[in-house]
Amino acid sequence: MRTDSSPGSLPAREHLPAAGAGTPVLDVVIPVYNEEKDLRPCVLRLHEHLTRTFPYAFRITVADNASTDATPQVAARLAAELAEVRSSRLELKGRGRALGTVWSASDAPVLAYMDVDLSTDLNALLPLVAPLISGHSDLAIGSRLARSSRVVRGAKREFISRTYNLILRGSLQARFSDAQCGFKAIRRDVAQVLLPLVEDTGWFFDTELLVLAERAGLRIHEVPVDWIDDPDSTVHIVRTATDDLRGVWRVGKALATGSLPLDRLARPFGDDPRDRDIKDVPQGLARQLVGFCVVGVLSTLFYLVLYSGFRVFAGSQLANALALLVSAVANTAANRRLTFGVRGRGGAVRHQAQGLVVFGIGLALTSGSLAALSAATADPAHSTELAVLIAANLAATVLRFLLFRAWVFPDAPPAAPQAPPAPDPGPYAAAPYGAAPREATPYAAPACPTTSFRAGDVAEHPRGDATVRLAPVRPADTDPRDGR
Repeated sequence: MRTDSSPGSLPAREHLPAAGAGTPVLDVVIPVYNEEKDLRPCVLRLHEHLTRTFPYAFRITVADNASTDATPQVAARLAAELAEVRSSRLELKGRGRALGTVWSASDAPVLAYMDVDLSTDLNALLPLVAPLISGHSDLAIGSRLARSSRVVRGAKREFISRTYNLILRGSLQARFSDAQCGFKAIRRDVAQVLLPLVEDTGWFFDTELLVLAERAGLRIHEVPVDWIDDPDSTVHIVRTATDDLRGVWRVGKALATGSLPLDRLARPFGDDPRDRDIKDVPQGLARQLVGFCVVGVLSTLFYLVLYSGFRVFAGSQLANALALLVSAVANTAANRRLTFGVRGRGGAVRHQAQGLVVFGIGLALTSGSLAALSAATADPAHSTELAVLIAANLAATVLRFLLFRAWVFPDAPPAAPQAPPAPDPGPYAAAPYGAAPREATPYAAPACPTTSFRAGDVAEHPRGDATVRLAPVRPADTDPRDGR
């Protein structure tokens, strides 16, 4: 049932409907590599917890990525013993590759994963997936850095974790608090859109997925967790940190150059209230004003530095013209990208040409101010010249914003409504939501002889993909604490 049915409202995320108890609602993936010792107790503990506390059908999938010990045999025995357990074997290493492969093949509407050491307290699992089932959120992550989290780990790993997240905030403008906690979940329909764009197949997979989700305007729910460090962890911290920094550089470069198809990502489900068509309210005015002011302050400082440098060997008029020309080109480029959100190279030359016209108006204002100052004072002090230029630039700034908004970067006309896309025959068979076909993606799922996913009864989702109907596993009058 839709959560918002008022006339003219935007499409809302759907609460997964209730019916068909036999089909799994949640698929928890455990990626493993040479974990023959810890795998069995991990799966048994997780299975017992879900049986006792989770009110819907579930599946546990062991994703073995190229283990060389007895891990595949342990996984196969668990799958034979427990009806809710499946195993999947990949011949190539990489946690990201394992998650991408299994998630892309799963039919469960909610997909999750956790590390085999179960460092995160399992009581956080239901709060993690509940917002995805209800339709409130698109992804969910466990956070060890939330204020109410209770974490036990050494100073070295604490420092590395916090430093890494500070790097993400500073370089990629990430707002989520904990990128690397091995405790995450995602809706299947969201995964179908994001996974084809994720390149990393290792430990950076999580971070890249979250950054793309944020840039797409998706909602990421964070759950404070209780977490105890595993002293026997096989993760190579230095190598993992190095790979992560390479990934940050790659994604940051792609975002800066506009090579990522963010236009295909932006608000893919069309349910952002900021997109509402409200009469007499300019769209994005407040955000544009803030961006323009920030760019304006930096441009003014840049201009004054240039003017002071040119003034050493040139007169005031020539120095002003040169400084204003250079800073105007930089100002137009910065406002184009940061204030008005224009990405890519299309129209860049035209925008710069129009920006130079705006520059001419600013030049007239500042040059006229300097001419008036020279007429009033034969030899004005340098500080007086700067004060006059600042006042003239303030006036030129207001006029520049109005011209930028109305002429150089006008709001695009509203897009015509489109028909709902046809059902996707597979997670990677075609580009999401009617986009042009893409080349082969990193997650072409290999044949897994030990994998057997049951489709069960399905109902057609309003957005076009087949989504499982839910029903409580146990009767309503049954206390989940029974049978402990």
